[in-house]
Amino acid sequence: MKQFRGKQCHKIAQPMYDVFINYRKADSGRAFVPLLYDHLMNKGIRPFLDTKSMKPGNKLFHQINNAIHSSKVGVSVLTRRFCDSHFCLHELRLLNESNKRLIPIFYDIKPSQLQLKANARYPPQLLQKFVAALEETKYTVGIAFDSLNGDWMELQRKISDAVIMNLLELEDEENRNTPAC
Repeated sequence: MKQFRGKQCHKIAQPMYDVFINYRKADSGRAFVPLLYDHLMNKGIRPFLDTKSMKPGNKLFHQINNAIHSSKVGVSVLTRRFCDSHFCLHELRLLNESNKRLIPIFYDIKPSQLQLKANARYPPQLLQKFVAALEETKYTVGIAFDSLNGDWMELQRKISDAVIMNLLELEDEENRNTPAC
């Protein structure tokens, strides 16, 4: 944590997490996502992963919303059934609305396949926000992965490299915008 001296400068709190991992557990969370979490931890990156970062008694939406707001970067592991999950859509929407850097992982899916089902039952205002988040994500440069033919270790490396690159860029932007003391 940096501490600046001077009358106008004060201690700046660091976010609790560097990266928030948004994923659908039933699709990719049982094996790949926990390994990604461990890989990021080993690189010195502080990730948020619900199954590793939450404990009994935590309020689900409160904890997730705070983790997203206190993260610098989001990683969304997008799968064929990602859009079936209210939580996944909520997290993606919040990452987009919070203007977080988002690294989409198109896991066995093309960006054009990201869409809500015609029978999705959400209030119109929420539906509109989910659709907007999906559209924004479709047009964000991401990492494509084919689970049948892809190299899992290479995918972890690509994701961690992308996270590190984004964190460094954000730090540079922050340093340029911070007044000298």
